[in-house]
This record gives sequence, structure tokens and C-alpha cells, in this order.
Amino acid sequence: MKVLSALAWPYTNGPRHIGHVAGFGVPADVFSRYMRMAGHDVLMVSGTDEHGTPILVLADQEGIGVQEIVDKYNAIIAQDLLDLGLSYDLFTRTTTRNHYQVVQNLFTQIHANGYMIEQTTTTAISPSTGRTLPDRYLEGTCPICGFPEARGDQCDNCGNQLDPSDLINPKSKINGEVPEFVETQHFFLDLPALAGAFQEWLDEVDATGTWRPGVINFVKGLAKDMHPRAMTRDIDWGIPIPVEGWDSKRFYVWFDAVIGYLSASIEWARRVGEPERWREWWNDPAAKTYYFQGKDNITFHAQIWPAELLGYMGKGDKGGEPGEYGELNLPTEVVASGFLNLSGAQFSTSRGNVIYVQDMIARYGADALRYFICAAGPETQDSDFTWPEFVSRNNNELVAGWGNLVNRTASMIAKNFGEVPSPAALEPIDEELLGAITEGFGTVGGLLEAQRQKAAIAEVMRLVRLANKYVTDTEPFRLKGDDQRERLGTVLHTLAQAITDLNTMLAPFLPHSCNKVARVFGATGEFMPMPRIEQVSDLDDDSRGYPIITGDYAGTPRWESRPVRVGAPVAKPTPIFAKLDEIDPADPFAV
Repeated sequence: MKVLSALAWPYTNGPRHIGHVAGFGVPADVFSRYMRMAGHDVLMVSGTDEHGTPILVLADQEGIGVQEIVDKYNAIIAQDLLDLGLSYDLFTRTTTRNHYQVVQNLFTQIHANGYMIEQTTTTAISPSTGRTLPDRYLEGTCPICGFPEARGDQCDNCGNQLDPSDLINPKSKINGEVPEFVETQHFFLDLPALAGAFQEWLDEVDATGTWRPGVINFVKGLAKDMHPRAMTRDIDWGIPIPVEGWDSKRFYVWFDAVIGYLSASIEWARRVGEPERWREWWNDPAAKTYYFQGKDNITFHAQIWPAELLGYMGKGDKGGEPGEYGELNLPTEVVASGFLNLSGAQFSTSRGNVIYVQDMIARYGADALRYFICAAGPETQDSDFTWPEFVSRNNNELVAGWGNLVNRTASMIAKNFGEVPSPAALEPIDEELLGAITEGFGTVGGLLEAQRQKAAIAEVMRLVRLANKYVTDTEPFRLKGDDQRERLGTVLHTLAQAITDLNTMLAPFLPHSCNKVARVFGATGEFMPMPRIEQVSDLDDDSRGYPIITGDYAGTPRWESRPVRVGAPVAKPTPIFAKLDEIDPADPFAV
């Protein structure tokens, strides 16, 4: 089966913090790695989102050009995500000429089909600069729920979409000034004309019962309020609108960003030398498409993007026909997570309430962070990151549970045999452990496919505890002398087999450490393939270059038990995970 794994596009306004990657990065990578292991043909795409007025504001603040600012943070973000181990087939950016062309092509067809309509609206202007104020840089009281810190595009408290002029007592978040509202002409996506087709799609996905309840219920609410949404802005940074007389305007950043999933797929196909291969994921109705992001982006992925696709294909009340890209698949599932908060408060770079991904990886390792997100992250509701819980889960689960099982088993094998021993006849206690772990492939795999990663990793760790109990019950460290050597070999072989299978189950969650565990038991090379960064030229402009994340995942192991190799050399290991001392929240990265 073809599986498109579409990850939210990180905005190029700074390095990623752990709240970002808890919502889109780690959950999507775990799912994608598992689906590859289950034998599916996965295409995992995304990139940096580089348009919109906030980029202009940031460039002014840092005193450098707009292209320079997005180049700077594109490279930083790519390194963040690479070091976290996210296995993209292509991580690109929205300033490529390929992306520009795909966005303009989609708009042209949506417009030709009648679903882009011109309307006069009001836009917020900064009195001091004359520059358009971005929706997200306006703050005021929500007219629906009364939340005092609603943004100009959406209220994070009640989740409703807003227009800047809806806000009560709006002000600029840049300098606190009261904006001026002026009339302007824009293209609007005609959501009312697409409402019937949208509802039909929504009924189909609702009937599957696979969507998270909070997500599907939120989208049902959106379906009741299908009013036209502006898809252009008064700005000079962004993708030009291919209509005569619209030179001073650009596409709304959220119109072009979601189209990036398609443009990235097309870029990937072009880069692998098979320019039409993207169609296997987009034109084949049997393909499955999954979109990963935080709950604040549900509107754009579960309403605006499906509506854009429907308009492009001419599926609304006005009819029409698809353009050169043909019939495009609508989302199979929008997998939205809650927010990961920091000690009870939202992550905020401006307020200093932030933990950057790169700092976490450099000090504590990528898999310690990945494990916390998988085991305690915001899968279906907001969750909280605290340093005491991070230390507790690392020490009591990773180190004392999984790491201890690997280290003491390898140490006993190294001391007594130097290689994985062959077993004699298995006793019931041996068969019981191996049977339980083999059964785990079905249980854990089913949970991962259903986007229940917290339950999945909890089940693997339950099996780890079962294996540790087996060590306690069989006491291999007491099996000494020639008359007990055969039984010792059988017990240690059973443990080596158990660890091999558990390592396979943990591989989607902990790809870095699973490679280390595999090497402990005699493997060479990468057990779980890892991504890499390549410096490339723009496919349509040789003068532009940028980094992409890509990888060769053909060697991904299958999701199944595989016999441990008798005779594989096993040396005394070094600990896979480091035990942590108490961390001072005021200085968590002190060495």
C-alpha cells in the first residue's frame, strides 16, 4: 500500500523547540518508520514554510535580508530535524521554483473552476510603517469566547477561525499600536460553494471511526461555518498571483503552505529521476494519506486544504474539472496532537519559556527526548514537560528497564561465551517469554497503525519488564559449572532472542539506540536506516542552493521476529542510555 506521510511545515522564524516536534515530528516519524517496517511504500515529505509578513518583521529585527533570514533558519531547522532522526524522503522549502509553479497551477485551476472569488475586505495596517499587519501579529479579545489573547486568524482558546476585524480592542503584537483597517480587494476561496462536497468527504472519513474524537468533532464544527476565506494578502514577500493587475499582492502563506505536500512530492519524484512517480501517492484512490500537526493547525489541514483540492478538481456546486495533476486524493486522516507545555505554561520563545531541540539532543540525546514524547506526549490532549518527569522516565524506564536488560544480558554472554550461544531444548518458561514477545508484534503494530503510540510504547515496555522478570526467575548468574552450562546457554540465547525482537519493536520509537543495541549483538551497519542532509541546487534555478533531508530506507527491517544469529560476537557493552542526576530547571543544560 502507498502511504503519504505529510508533516506540518515548520516556520522559518527560529530553531525548533520540543513543543514543535512533539506535535508533528516524532509522532509522524514513528508512524512512518513502522509503516515501512510493515511493508508499505511510504513517502514522507515536508519542508520549511518561508512566506508571510512575520518573516519580514523578523528580517527587520535581525537587520538582514528576507532571503537571508529564511536561508539561515531553513538550515538550522533541517539540522534540528535530522539530528532528531526524522526519516524524510524529502524535506524541502516553500521558496523553491517548483513550489511556486505548483501553487500557481493549483490556483489557476481553482480560479478557472469558479472557486476563487474577488471580494472587498478590510486589512490591518500599521500606522507607523504603513505595512500590512499579519493576522497572527494582531491580538485582542475573542468575540466568541471572550479570551483576551486571541490572534487575528484564530482563537487558541475556543479554536474558532477569526478575521482581524473580528477582534475586540485589537492591537499589534509587534509594537502595541492600534491598527488601522483599510479596504482592499482579495481572492477568497468560495467555501460555501464547496460545502456540499466537503460534507460528503467529511461523512466518509467520519464513518471510518479512525480519526481522533477531538479532531473529527472540531472539523464537524468547521463544516457548519463555511464562509469565504481570503487567500491573498497585501504583501511583497511570497508567491506572485498569476492574474493581471495583482502584482502588489501575494498568496496567503496558509494557501501556499498546504500545497507544499503536493509540490514536495513532485520535487521528490523529479529528484529521483522519475518525474511522474508522485502520482502513485496522489492519483491512486487506494493510497492512504496522513497529515501530522498540532491542534492549532487543524483548520488548515482538515478544512482549507480539502476545500482547495475539491475546488481544483471541480467537485463543488459550480462544477469544473481537474487540471494537469488530475484527481488528487483527499486526506485519509488528519492526525493532530495537543500542545506540549513546559511546567504548566505554553512554550514561548519571546518569554524565555522554551527548550530547544538542539540543546536537548546535545545534552541528553535524541532518543531520550523521543521516548519522553512517545510515552508522555500530547497525543490526544495537552501534556506537560517537566524536568523531574523527564529524569524519572529516562532513569526508571529507559535505563533501569530496557538499558539494564540489554547491558546485563550482553555482559553475561560476553563473559561466558563471547558470542550468542546455541540453545538446548527450551523449557516452558523460555517458551512463555518468547511467545509473549512474538505476540507483541501484532498488538504493538495494531496500536501504531491506529495512531495510539503511547499505548504502543507502553506495551513494548511491559514486555521489557516481562523479560527482566525472566532474568530474575531463571537466575542465569547462578548457573555455573559444566553441568549447568547447557542451561545457561539456553537462557542467554532466549534473552538474546527476546532483546532482538524487542529492539525491532522499539526501532520506530528509538532509531538511534536500536542501531546501538543491534551492534551489541553482532550486527553491522545500520539496523534502522537514518536520514541525511544533502546540499542541492534548485531544480529550476541553478543559481539557488539549499539543504534537503532525504534518505535511503530500502534496508528498513520487517516488522516481525527474526532468529538471533548463533555465533554472533558479543563484547562487553557500554551503557546504551545514561542515568541522569537531578536536573536544575534554572540551568538544565549544565554539564
